[in-house]
Amino acid sequence: MRETPRPQGTAGDSRAEHPQPCPGRAFAHTTGASGSGTPHRSDGRPPHTPRGARYAGQGGRPGTSPPVPGRPAFLFATLLGVFAVITWQVASGGPLRRLDERLDRAVTGHGPSALTETLADLGSMPVALPVLAVAIACALWRGLRRQALIAAVTMALVPLLVVPLKDWIARPGPLEAATGYYPSGHTATAMVAYGGAALLLSPCVRRRWLMPAAAGALTAATGIGLVLHGYHWPLDVLASCCLCGALLVVSSTGMRRGSWRTRGR
Repeated sequence: MRETPRPQGTAGDSRAEHPQPCPGRAFAHTTGASGSGTPHRSDGRPPHTPRGARYAGQGGRPGTSPPVPGRPAFLFATLLGVFAVITWQVASGGPLRRLDERLDRAVTGHGPSALTETLADLGSMPVALPVLAVAIACALWRGLRRQALIAAVTMALVPLLVVPLKDWIARPGPLEAATGYYPSGHTATAMVAYGGAALLLSPCVRRRWLMPAAAGALTAATGIGLVLHGYHWPLDVLASCCLCGALLVVSSTGMRRGSWRTRGR
């Protein structure tokens, strides 16, 4: 006896037809206006930022945004504040200057003279500027013209800031009566040249922290040599580090913004 075939779409049939959408309804994951025949979002909220329009993060990964510029601004203000306090104390002959002079007399002359002079020479223009020039050339070769220009302009600002301060403060040297020792020009040259080179070259190495660490070590060695050999007071060196540190904060912020714009295109 032939069985009557069971109709399709019963409750026990796993091959039941898919439910048909009701007219006038919209799906949640579509775009367009309701009832217009084009998909739309059901909650009326604006769509998310397209993945391709987001800023790329480290290594070019999409979906990340540039960091909030609060920390660089705070660091910049802190460095300038410390520099202002040191300048005020040195210019007015305050207690910080007297402490600085006692400390300098206790450490000047310690260490081999040839070594301390060599360390001090790390901040001279014939030594430091070629390092920055090589880094700028590498940046230009990689197409980073904006970053290279920022590094060059930052270096050019050093004498424009340091020389007037030397004339204004007119502080004598530790071993000489001649004036013009505050702030330290050698320290400023070393910090901006090596720091700018580190900013330009760090994307080229796998461990990026090595370049800033090397720049910091060279700048510290320059300051130690200047103080131990008797070329500068300790506050001369510290003030230059604060002033040029603020310059490098601005420089690094400008370089990062340029790289974000390049990746976002």
